[in-house]
Amino acid sequence: MSPVIRPFAVSALALAILAGCSANTPVAQTQPSAAPVTTQVTLAAPVVAGEKLTMKQIMANPDWMGVFATNPYWSDDGKSVYFQRQPSGDALKTLYVQPLNGEASEVALDKLSDASAEGVLDQSGQRKAFIYQGNLFVKYLASGETRQMTRTNTAVDGVRFLSNGDLAFWQGNSVFRLHADGMVEQLADIRMTKAPQGVQAPSSYLAKQNARLIQFVAAQHDKAKARESFKTELGKADSTISAEPWYLGDAEVVNELSLSADGRYLLLSLQDKNYQGRSEHDIMPNYLGKDGYVDPVPVRARVAEDNPPGERLVLIDLKDRQQHDISIEGLSGFDEDVLAKVKAENAKARGETYKSEKSPRKVQLMQDWGWSQSAIQWSEDGKLLVMLEAVDNKDRWIAAVDPESGKMTTEHRLHDEAWVNYDYNQFGWLKDGRFYFLSEETGFSQLYIKTPGKAAKALTQGKFVVSDLTVSSDGKYIYYKANKDHPGMYNVYRVSLADGKDEQLTQWQGVLDYRLSPDESKLLLLASTRTQPDEVYVQHIGGKLERLTHYTSSAFASYPWQTPEVVAVPSNHGAGVVYARVYLPEGFDASKADKYPAVIFNHGAGYLQNAHFGFSNYFREFMFHNLLAQQGYVVMDMDFRGSKGYGRDWRTAIYRQMGHPEVEDLKDGVAWMVKNAKVDDKRVGTYGGSYGGFLTFMALFREPELFQAGAALRPVTDWAHYNAPYTSNILNTPDVDPIAFERSSPIEHAQGLNKPLLIMSGVLDDNVFFQDSVRLVQRLIELEKPMFETAIYPVEPHGFREPSSWLDEYRRIYKLFEAELK
Repeated sequence: MSPVIRPFAVSALALAILAGCSANTPVAQTQPSAAPVTTQVTLAAPVVAGEKLTMKQIMANPDWMGVFATNPYWSDDGKSVYFQRQPSGDALKTLYVQPLNGEASEVALDKLSDASAEGVLDQSGQRKAFIYQGNLFVKYLASGETRQMTRTNTAVDGVRFLSNGDLAFWQGNSVFRLHADGMVEQLADIRMTKAPQGVQAPSSYLAKQNARLIQFVAAQHDKAKARESFKTELGKADSTISAEPWYLGDAEVVNELSLSADGRYLLLSLQDKNYQGRSEHDIMPNYLGKDGYVDPVPVRARVAEDNPPGERLVLIDLKDRQQHDISIEGLSGFDEDVLAKVKAENAKARGETYKSEKSPRKVQLMQDWGWSQSAIQWSEDGKLLVMLEAVDNKDRWIAAVDPESGKMTTEHRLHDEAWVNYDYNQFGWLKDGRFYFLSEETGFSQLYIKTPGKAAKALTQGKFVVSDLTVSSDGKYIYYKANKDHPGMYNVYRVSLADGKDEQLTQWQGVLDYRLSPDESKLLLLASTRTQPDEVYVQHIGGKLERLTHYTSSAFASYPWQTPEVVAVPSNHGAGVVYARVYLPEGFDASKADKYPAVIFNHGAGYLQNAHFGFSNYFREFMFHNLLAQQGYVVMDMDFRGSKGYGRDWRTAIYRQMGHPEVEDLKDGVAWMVKNAKVDDKRVGTYGGSYGGFLTFMALFREPELFQAGAALRPVTDWAHYNAPYTSNILNTPDVDPIAFERSSPIEHAQGLNKPLLIMSGVLDDNVFFQDSVRLVQRLIELEKPMFETAIYPVEPHGFREPSSWLDEYRRIYKLFEAELK
């Protein structure tokens, strides 16, 4: 158990809230339950309008709020909508179908194969090929008939229609062609082994002697050579025989493969087979293993030990049996020392001098962080584009590859002195031979089109963020989502490729995601507002908006939740304004002399937007903030620098200094509340999870007088222990840039703690390891800091799952704030 500064002093009202009873329930009637905790948690009683919120209610199984529709998509005929629902205690999601003018019904198990969300269309738009449960299906859209094309235990990994109407698919490293007459042809058999040596001439003295002296041995060798020669000649002459395998060596594995529209060319992305992204030295112990023992769970590599090898591209001509190893020399800046300044600064700190030299950089296909497309794009007439990123995170290229020669040339280079965003990277071909792409080169993600070899043209311009591109089937429009009216408000637009005319298609006062209907006359929306969770809507383009689902419970919908005001906090640190949500105390009166306590919530992920006009993903925190407001607190929820939705400069302000600009923003938030919300600056606390926990540490350690208390949930304490894909973007790597890691890691600043701190971590957290908290606790003990407490959650991963854990966690947070801020 960690040291405690002093017992928390809690009011009777606070005890009632902590116990889960209403504000007017006698405390003496509340008794701890002796029943064992199970994963089947009974739903708490619904909230009643006019009653005070209780902690047990808002941290209960969230199904009381409603079991909402997720991942909605159109049926192939556009007459119905599919979506999933999953009660919190269920292991599986259930698929539903709802006609546009009817009620939803569960899709039967034997009908699931006909309800595929994804798929590819042939050039005529009459057939859709898709994969279900590892097998290949083709649906004839006019009739609705679906045919199963494979039924094997080897999963189909990908599919595409070829330009002549045949269907190609791949299983593992084997690529097949399904001809119109039903014949299955193996186009490519990729083997990641060394090529067989074939029949070799005797090489050693003894072998040569045997062949010279023993006629039988010599005859056997000659027969083997003859059979080998015959097989080779037969393969060339007989078109009924499948082509020979391709042997690419035993040092790599295939990460991705992509086939050209005519089925002639195959592009492969290869990576060192020994790279797993796993720690070679460590495990995560599960102390509650099912057999009663400690289970050693493998964990990801830390950025301090990870060394991504990059990838190499190989282009195979299946017709002429030629292989091209694609050189990265066609990429602009492929050998630049982009970290020269960083390396020089770190060398100087060591008393050394750094000499910059050019050297080829490691590159890889742009990693998929949620965008549903491949980084390899073939046009219907055989042109090839690839999107590559440097492993050092400073460049993203769109490059053209000549299929005949394998030569690569740069079509677009996006360079960033900080890091290239892993978001906003959609690109692809248009029907007229041009291609489209997103780029942050102006400071905001905008849409461009480009003819290969010529200059790009911007289709959108402004200080807003463009995302989620959809090209119309006739190639005349590109649909997109953007936050033009306010950084926290999103709508759907389309731009004409002929004249650049831009149209706003929705008028939503919140946030949304969309899908275009098959006939392109409607938009399917999953949309929310600040107090209304996601529901499914249909927006008729140029017409009315219709709500399709009503899954928000009456208990939740009828409760008078406070709508948080989205405010622009002026920055005293060069940031312009910082957007934040503000919850005001019940009965707030600006004319009163009394000053209020306050809490600032720090969202997770760092790169995430929460001060928007939609329903927060932090729904428990939304309710907790309502509870705090009922108990007399002002609550602020900031989109500090580094957050999503505000452009490149806002995102990269934290480069090499995580936790520094953000704390400045928190200071401005406190100043705003003091000026505008009657807040006592000596009674302000802060809390957050993951990145929010990290930021809580940095605020308490580096600005010890800013907050009077803080709670850090599942927090990062040392960035050298976090993963490479996220951390190396912002801080480079510890071997290259130790200055950035020491500047940005809370454990390096722990000596600054002088206010009460609560640290809470899940033991099974495979994202931010439990070890993070263990190391910081030991550091605080050695620094003789008595003002912290810890709480551990033995069964919880990074995102807590059990209502009992959520309840315990937030009871402790509330208890801390009541003791230190009231």
